[in-house]
Amino acid sequence: MARLVECVPNFSEGRDQQVIDAISAAISGTAGCSLLDVDPGASTNRTVYTFVGSPEAVVEGALSAARQAFSLIDMTKHSGEHPRTGALDVCPFIPVQNVSMDDCVRCAEEFGRKLAETLHVPVYLYGEAARLESRRNLPSVRAGEYEALPDKLKREEWAPDFGPASFVPSWGATVTGARKFLIAYNVNLIGTKEQAHRIALDVREQGRGKQQPGRLQKVQGLGWYLDEANVAQVSTNILDYEVTSLHTVYEEICKDAEELKLPVVGSQIVGLIPLKAVLDAADFYIQRDRLFVIEEEHKVRLVVSKLGLDSLGPFSPNERIIEYMVKDQEEGKLASLSLQKFVHSVGARTAAPGGGSVSAAIAAMAALKLPKTSVEEIKRREAAMQDGLKQAVAVPLALAERISALWGPMKELVVYGNVSCKSDAQVAAKALEAGVFGAYYNVMINLKDVTDDAFRDTTRRRASELLQEAKDAAAAILDSADQRQ
Repeated sequence: MARLVECVPNFSEGRDQQVIDAISAAISGTAGCSLLDVDPGASTNRTVYTFVGSPEAVVEGALSAARQAFSLIDMTKHSGEHPRTGALDVCPFIPVQNVSMDDCVRCAEEFGRKLAETLHVPVYLYGEAARLESRRNLPSVRAGEYEALPDKLKREEWAPDFGPASFVPSWGATVTGARKFLIAYNVNLIGTKEQAHRIALDVREQGRGKQQPGRLQKVQGLGWYLDEANVAQVSTNILDYEVTSLHTVYEEICKDAEELKLPVVGSQIVGLIPLKAVLDAADFYIQRDRLFVIEEEHKVRLVVSKLGLDSLGPFSPNERIIEYMVKDQEEGKLASLSLQKFVHSVGARTAAPGGGSVSAAIAAMAALKLPKTSVEEIKRREAAMQDGLKQAVAVPLALAERISALWGPMKELVVYGNVSCKSDAQVAAKALEAGVFGAYYNVMINLKDVTDDAFRDTTRRRASELLQEAKDAAAAILDSADQRQ
């Protein structure tokens, strides 16, 4: 699997489409970078870009975007609801796949150094890349915002990590670093900016200060008014969704809004979100409301509905959930798919690939015979055949094992599920039983040629156990179904 780093640069321009598009083009035009999302906001006057690539590629992509922005954004004319220190306000690097946090720290350091050398602007490091504890937290580095920079840069404790300690009016300063996946999440209220900010102060970890901390760990927050949507928002950054979950933030804000008699009218994800955060929220609502939802697709739809994620615009999971986006970037034409991805594509709810593609794949799987012209070649061939036979046995046996895990839920489903779905459960039980029968016979046909006696005996015994379990479980499910009226 490829090494992937996510980069999420936030630029202080959310109104001029030509500038937004030019920065997008600079990123997508960088070799090895895949631009996943562009999320502009008019009231915040800020655009969040999300792209992925190798560690080397994302650094170059971020530099290309910064160089483009340097000639297009003038901070002396900037205003907006979102806190900011510069034209490229913040540029975090986040590990996605086969990379460590240390790799992302190196990305931030290289990006910060090259940005300062190229544009001669001050650059600060934050998060996991921070060299000073006082700079670990982004709001601390951003304190006073752009307007405070002229005086701030004169103080020794605020000397930048890279670049000159001098004020560049058109640019300001850039903050870069490495962090875990951050969820930018806003909850919509029919109310005022002040009311939204009051709720933000109560829920965010910082609270109102050291004497009055907030309720939610690893959550930053403030309130603002979104003119284009005519709603107030409690705007949060969830810094670690495994400490404080997406649904916890929503429910806590709803609780405070109810006390203030303010209607909550949906919420908004800015940028992308990890699949696990969505599925965790789904599990919460399934348990709380005693719902019966199994498929991942339906769990995602449940969360979109419960949180009102489509209240300000469409929420397309394939365009907003990072795992789906990365998967789409990696998958190409059918001919380039791995066997695993091909099987998943066949099983998806799409018209293609279908029977023709499967037939072509089967035809392409003709076995290639190893040479057998010498004693050594014969031994190698025999060893390879034995390994192949064991693998051929392992696949159907693993299938039977997976089916074995389904009998328990199936028994509960037929007893407590909707009685009108009784026939579906009956068919499912027989289909699963047939799957185990098929697995059993495929195991046995290949076992007869395996010369490893211990392996053969152990595998035959386990296959027989799984077959008997399938017979008994299917019969029990059919009996339970017959007893329901």
